[in-house]
Amino acid sequence: MRILIAEDDPILADALRCTLRKSGYAVDWVDDGEGADAALGADEFDLLILDISLPKLSGFEVLKRLRARNSPLPVLVLTALTGVSDRVRGLDAGADDYLAKPFELAELEARVRALTRRGMAGAPTLIRYGPLCFDQIGRVAELGGERLELSARELSLLELLLRRPGRLVRKEQLLDHLCGWGEEVSANAIEVYVHRLRKKLDRGGVRISTVRGAGYCLDTLVEAVR
Repeated sequence: MRILIAEDDPILADALRCTLRKSGYAVDWVDDGEGADAALGADEFDLLILDISLPKLSGFEVLKRLRARNSPLPVLVLTALTGVSDRVRGLDAGADDYLAKPFELAELEARVRALTRRGMAGAPTLIRYGPLCFDQIGRVAELGGERLELSARELSLLELLLRRPGRLVRKEQLLDHLCGWGEEVSANAIEVYVHRLRKKLDRGGVRISTVRGAGYCLDTLVEAVR
């Protein structure tokens, strides 16, 4: 899953990025409203974490433009404005949740999970494929009923493959899904992550097949259930 953070405080933004990346999310960051509006118009995200007091274009205006494009993207508003009228304005503008500064990172993570779950309304939060089960909200994978010990990058890789079982996933798609802007991850590194994940899945009858020069495909000898 990919998250966009729009926050002009670099220290807070860095803390958010580190926390969310450890949980397996790909995270991008912009420090002003114009950058946020441009990013939202150009790329696809699963969640927006939006500071209201942004330079160049306020968070309220970013939110207004986002909803004017009929985007259902879940939005978590962050702000030091704690008045009731400010909260009401943000929610009326289309925010899905509101978190006042200062806040605990654990609470933010919980709200991210809740909003992600809400944003997937109608879609399964548990993906099952043969003996493999992946909880997209809790970020936990099980194989044959046993929990898999996976790194954040391995979890993100598995998630994307599970969303396209039996179909080719190109290396470019993996790079986009696993990495935020500015992260240095090479195609060779992707091969390393795939190799590590493949070793952990092979014992349970789930295979990651390589389509030479193109990408990867998730296969299983057991009939898939989704």
